[in-house]
Amino acid sequence: LKAQATALGFCLVGIAQATEADHFDDYQAWLDAGNHGAMAYLAEQGDARRHPESILADVRSVIVVGMDDTIPRADDPVQHWPTRDGPNTGKVARFTLGRDYHQAIWRRLDRLKDWLISERPGVRCRGVADTAPLLERDFARRAGLGWVGKNTMLINKHRGSYIMLGAVLTDAELTPDEPHKADHCGTCTACLTACPTDAFPAPGVLDARKCISYLNIEVKGPHTAEQQGMIGDWLYGCDICQDVCPWNRKSVTETTTVDARELLALTNAQYKDRFRKTVVDRIHRRGLARNAAIVLGNVGDADALPALRAALNDDDDDVRSAAAWAIDQVEGRFA
Repeated sequence: LKAQATALGFCLVGIAQATEADHFDDYQAWLDAGNHGAMAYLAEQGDARRHPESILADVRSVIVVGMDDTIPRADDPVQHWPTRDGPNTGKVARFTLGRDYHQAIWRRLDRLKDWLISERPGVRCRGVADTAPLLERDFARRAGLGWVGKNTMLINKHRGSYIMLGAVLTDAELTPDEPHKADHCGTCTACLTACPTDAFPAPGVLDARKCISYLNIEVKGPHTAEQQGMIGDWLYGCDICQDVCPWNRKSVTETTTVDARELLALTNAQYKDRFRKTVVDRIHRRGLARNAAIVLGNVGDADALPALRAALNDDDDDVRSAAAWAIDQVEGRFA
């Protein structure tokens, strides 16, 4: 099974017993504290994450896999971001490069399921990757793949944290791996101190409401002025707490910088042409244009003003509002 998973392109694979998630009580306390912000679905599915049987009845084993986040780019090296260095640019997280990573994982999970069923006819399986109420990192740690760091990311000693997780749940009784018990973060607090928005109230606890990725992806509608400032120059996602992690020293690459003015000027048709089948399509054209305006407000110079003024005539209220705020910011600096 593990050899098959490796042959399919997964860089990590382990097996965990399908019992109640080890840190479900911590997760429930996190929800109770409101750290999930506007992601109401997390609270609505709260109790479902207690045990993987909510996903597959009579589940006995959870096969957890990890995929290097460069695989989607290798599968389909499409370039949808208008990359450029210099002023009036913003940053995007690594996972946004190439096609949607979910598709790359799902294709491989389907093949792994098919193989397992061919070896054990009659077994039932279900593959998941961000699509079901499973505390993936709990089961990844239990499957021996790594530990959960102070930035709440799963970290593997050899692969770091730039890993996309997936799982196959099955009613087959498989021999579980030894859980990863050690915590190799030690006294390091690089991720905590590097976060510009203080999104970690304590080691291992993330307040999503202050996380840049939450602000530029999960928040729908207009931002408050405080939130707009917190987004900084990140157009989609954020890699700061991973980039500074010593365990990622072998995998950190130069951050991709993107022309925010070009994104702001995209029509709906142009947006669809560029970002169809990518993770960016999740926030639609209005969300990305809103983010572009905010980034220009935070980092833009006088050359950004024509694009921002044109956006005052945008069809979307949120884009117009963000553009008006950004104009005030840029003009204030220019004055």
